[in-house]
Amino acid sequence: MGDVKNGKLYVILLLVIFCVFCDAESGEMEIVGGQRNGSQNSAEIESIGRFAVQQHNDKQNAVLKLVRVVKAKEQVVAGKIYYLTLEAADGEKKNLYEAKVWVKPWMNFKQLQEFKPANDH
Repeated sequence: MGDVKNGKLYVILLLVIFCVFCDAESGEMEIVGGQRNGSQNSAEIESIGRFAVQQHNDKQNAVLKLVRVVKAKEQVVAGKIYYLTLEAADGEKKNLYEAKVWVKPWMNFKQLQEFKPANDH
């Protein structure tokens, strides 16, 4: 009976280790796969927004300029996926866009996965 109890405790401990990720920057504990609101005013989020616009421009031969990050969400995966709502200008015309960027800082990896006009609500 003691072995069964120890085995269950071991499984629970492994689940906790695999399901919880400590964000080294903020020191907060996060559930892997869970989303949380990001601070659209942070330098890191703004940098990721600029990266998304630049990658879109390179792929589409466009000339958008980031005006501001309107909204930011983060999802912990193998790294983080950032879901951003961006305001960008094409000349004098400003529009909202949604971008999805995957970042693995320990590998110096950053990838734009999606960039599209935001749906009008």
